[in-house]
Parts: sequence; C-alpha cells; structure tokens
Amino acid sequence: MVRTAASAQKISTSNDTATNDRLKIELARAAEAVSLRLDQLLPVVSGPEGRVVEAMRYASLNGGKRLRPFLTIANARLFDVPEQQALNAAAAIEMIHCYSLVHDDLPAMDDSDLRRGRPTAHKAFDEAVAILAGDGLLTEAFAVLSDPATHPDPAVRVALVSGLAAASGAAGMVGGQMIDMSPDRADLDLDGIKRLQALKTGALICFSCEAGAILGRANREEQAAVRSYAQDLGLAFQIVDDLLDAESSPEVLGKPTGQDEALGKATFVALLGMEGARREAADLATRAASRLDIFGEKADLLCATARFVVNRRS
Repeated sequence: MVRTAASAQKISTSNDTATNDRLKIELARAAEAVSLRLDQLLPVVSGPEGRVVEAMRYASLNGGKRLRPFLTIANARLFDVPEQQALNAAAAIEMIHCYSLVHDDLPAMDDSDLRRGRPTAHKAFDEAVAILAGDGLLTEAFAVLSDPATHPDPAVRVALVSGLAAASGAAGMVGGQMIDMSPDRADLDLDGIKRLQALKTGALICFSCEAGAILGRANREEQAAVRSYAQDLGLAFQIVDDLLDAESSPEVLGKPTGQDEALGKATFVALLGMEGARREAADLATRAASRLDIFGEKADLLCATARFVVNRRS
C-alpha cells in the first residue's frame, strides 16, 4: 500500500491525544444535538395513535453511538454547510438506522431481546407495534429530507431522498439483510461477506458521509474522496463488529453476542481469524484516512474517526 506524506500525517494526527479528545467531545455533542432534534421531530401524540409514536421515540431516543449522524455532520463541515441543515439530514439517517434495528430484532429476523442495553421494541411493546414503529421511522425520515428546512434547493433535497432510498432499499440495507437471511449465508467466501456487509451495513454509512457532500454541493473529486473514505470506513466498522461479537459480552455491547457463530454464519473473523481481521480493519482505517488528503486539516476529525472505529470496544 502506497501512503503519501499527507496521509501519514493524518494518521499521526488521528492518534494524537488532543485530536482524540476533541473527537470524543464532538461525538458527544453530535449525539446530544441529534437526540434533541429527534425529540422535536417526533413529538408525543395523544389518542390511540400515540402508542406507535411512543414506540418510535423509544427506539430512536435511547442513545447508541450516533456514529452515522456524526459522520453526516462532520462531512457537512468540510463544505461549510449550515449546522441546522446537517442536523436535519443526520436525524433522518438515524431514523432509518433505528427503524432497521427495530425490524432486525424481531422474532422473524434476528429474534433479539436486548438492544442498547434495554429490551428491544417488540419486547417493550409488542411485535405489531414494533413493526409499525419501524415503518413510521422509515417514512418520517423521507419527510424530513424533503422539507425545505433541510435545504432550500429542491434538487439537493431530491438527491438526498434518492440517495437514502438507494442506501436503504433492495440495492442497499434491505438487500444485505436478505443475503444475511438466505440459505447460502453460511457458505459465503470473503468476497461474498464483503458484498453482504457493503449492502447491509456499509451502504447507510456511505450515505451518512455522502449526505454532507450533497448538502455542500461538493464537486466530483470531493464526492469521490468522501465516498471512498466511507466505503473503507464501513467495511472496517463491520469487521470490528464481528470481532466484538466474538470476544465481547452482552453486558458490554448492550446486545446479544455470538449469534452468528451459533448459527454457523461465515464472518470476517471465521474467514480471516482474529488477528487477520484486526490487521484488515487497521489497514482499512489507514486507507480511509488517506482518501481525505484533498481536504487538508479540515478532515482531521474524520481521520480520527477511522481510528476510533477500529479501536472501539462497543
């Protein structure tokens, strides 16, 4: 792998204590801002329909890393996008992520009882309400992106809606989940696992980054750099997820562990081994940082984020 002096400097910067401390502050600040915006976008409703809104709020206001919205906000800053616009797009993306978790946890899918350290939505409410809550979050996300408050230019809003639809649907997250549930899942080779995760996990992470570039009307070179960074980051994120699933505990992760192994599913850890998976994730983080050379110091936090993703413990 060829590494430029600029990318080497970025990697060094991402490991710098001051930059990492700043990243922790910015992650916490973004999480708080997104939670507040979600609270505003999903107000409590009275009447019989209030039950589903309560479940939507339960699923989306209960914390989590908020990594995807942070990526939207951080990438938007590369292009000096107004904060409120970035925050609206970030909240919409988090709605999609939370909807996917609600549906993934259902008995018909992963059949999980724990999410983010709390009972899953179908346990806290019931299966019917959980399905409707996921549907509600999915639909509301597009309402937020299509609102002029997200961007005054209709063409930008259309690009956001189109991009999120592609990342969320059969060509993205839904398609990846279908592959994950297929009978062939246990026999996937490394390329097959990469494709699965590029759809199931990577597509929404990619759009989280690209949304900032869309809001900022980035040029083609800038869009390509952001996309390449996001693709490497998304794959590194999933490899680390596989590592954590193999070596962590439900108490630490706030969700069940060891399910893929128990079901005999092929994973990065199964195919590469623990150390091989760690090396692959680290290489991807290094490469992700190098993708952002064209942005100079403005990309320091995003480079630090790549290291954060591979060093995380939950």
